[in-house]
Amino acid sequence: TKAEAAEQAAKGKLIYTVTLSNDKVTFPFNRAEISPEAKQIIDEAIKPLIDANRGVFFEIEGHTDSTGDAAYNMKLGEERAMAVRNYLAEQHGIALSRLVISYGETKPVGDNKTKEGRAQNRRVVIRVLE
Repeated sequence: TKAEAAEQAAKGKLIYTVTLSNDKVTFPFNRAEISPEAKQIIDEAIKPLIDANRGVFFEIEGHTDSTGDAAYNMKLGEERAMAVRNYLAEQHGIALSRLVISYGETKPVGDNKTKEGRAQNRRVVIRVLE
C-alpha cells in the first residue's frame, strides 16, 4: 500500500514522535478538527525545531477507530493528518510538501471493542525525522 511504501522509503533518523490522541487531546468522533489542546502540544513540540532552524522532515499519520466502513475510516484518517499538516503550514510556515499517510483503522493501539480503546485509536502521529 501507499502507507507501507512511504514507511519503507523513510530512511531518516527519527528525532521524536508526537501523538495527538484522547489521552492528551480529543479527536471528536467522525471529525478531523484540531482542539486547542492539540494545537498547544504541536506548538510546544515544533518550536525548538523552528528556533534551531533544523532541516527536518515530518511524517504525519492519521488513524481512526474501527467504527464504520474501512474506506471511510481511511479517508477520515487522511483528513485528520491533513488538518495537522495545514496547521503546521499556517502557524509555523512549514512546507505543505510534508508526507501525510492515512492508516485508517488498520493500526489500532487500543481495543476497538471498548469505548476507551476506540478513543485511543482516534489519533494523529507526527514523526520528526532528520
